[in-house]
Amino acid sequence: MANSSKQGFYRSAAWIALACLVVPMFASYYFDDMFSSISYLFENASLTELGWDAAGYGLYASGYSVLCVFGGLVVGGILLDKWGVRVSGSVFVGMMAAGAGLVLWALLSGASWSLKAAYVGVMFFGLGSEIAGTAVTRSIAKWFKGGPMALAMGLQLAIARLGTAFALVLSPMLVKEQAGHVYTLAETARPAVVGMGLMALGLLLWALFVALDARRDKASVIPSDPSVIPSEVEESPAAKDDDAFRFKDVLGVLGNKNFWLLGLLCVLFYSSIIAFKKFAGAILIPRFDIPAQAAGWMVSMLPFSTVIFAPLFGMLVDKAGKGTRWMVTGAILALIAHLLLAFAPAGVPFWGYLAMVFLGFGYSLVPAALWPSVPKIVPDKVLGTTFALIYWVQNLGLLSFKWVAGVILGKEGNGPVSVELMFVGLCVAAVVVALVFRRTSARHPELKLDLPNR
Repeated sequence: MANSSKQGFYRSAAWIALACLVVPMFASYYFDDMFSSISYLFENASLTELGWDAAGYGLYASGYSVLCVFGGLVVGGILLDKWGVRVSGSVFVGMMAAGAGLVLWALLSGASWSLKAAYVGVMFFGLGSEIAGTAVTRSIAKWFKGGPMALAMGLQLAIARLGTAFALVLSPMLVKEQAGHVYTLAETARPAVVGMGLMALGLLLWALFVALDARRDKASVIPSDPSVIPSEVEESPAAKDDDAFRFKDVLGVLGNKNFWLLGLLCVLFYSSIIAFKKFAGAILIPRFDIPAQAAGWMVSMLPFSTVIFAPLFGMLVDKAGKGTRWMVTGAILALIAHLLLAFAPAGVPFWGYLAMVFLGFGYSLVPAALWPSVPKIVPDKVLGTTFALIYWVQNLGLLSFKWVAGVILGKEGNGPVSVELMFVGLCVAAVVVALVFRRTSARHPELKLDLPNR
């Protein structure tokens, strides 16, 4: 009877833990994209009392990746291994919230140094978000080991991306488009105020998760049905010397050609979508002659579509294989989308919606095939290092292309087509890299890159 009671606790507590974990990630995705559908505010410094222009906004957006690029991701990954999820996760969730708070303070201050303060804030927010996301993934793997882990991870990703959709739709409602209006500091900061409310809720639920996780680890009874109840407690980082971080592991990964192919595909493909989202309002509104609220709904098709199709495409890769083929297909779909955004007839919203359909399918296909390929190209003992390094390469590209997009849009005489040409170039390069990786798969069948994941 006692064992049955313990089983019931774990079964129900796992879903409670998941509910606690998804809220900080929802808040993170919301805060990261809160200005994406209203980026037109920063087309000209005179539009807001804040005084940021497109180049300044591009600099702000690029700040998310700065600490990640300059060693933060690797160091954070090591700390997760050494300190465990509860301690290190709390540090980085707290860093995420503190960085968001600094951004809000900078937006409300209106001082001449507001952009610098917001830049520092978004740097800490970005690193905190990235490592917090890793901690969340590891926690789900622990709680759902032997149970519906894939379902739990899929739900976490889906709910997190709904945070992006929420930001894209809500922000134009909070900051309503008004011709000739100079937006006050309070008006400009409204999306960030909502974001801080979500962050506060996320902190509370993270604290509840930490308490649940500590209680779980204190339970020493081994459940009789491990197929539904996670049975492992968090291991001591020093438990296995063979798993300790070694610098030679980094050198081994960096010498792997397939790592660089996946890393390049990751940075090119994600930059063509994530950097685009940061300037979606400034691109879609003038191209298709739509109001800001319609642009928000238009670009929200991206996260909404991935919520539906990413799990379905993941099942397709698992059952049918052909992962490199799906990478090529997804990159081509993204290329078609940006060609439509650049060259489709102006003032016709249909083409914008069609482009979002293609981009949404690509945004679901490529990740579904790319991430399961990583464990196939490196030994298990360096898998964590490999993921950290791919994220590092990705953030280096995001930092660069967000900044470049802001510079392009901020230059006099340039318009949305100018920045779309950059995204078209990124997609062309992504297609080429995906084709090279597919050729590698054909030449090295021992890697089993195109076999089903069974």
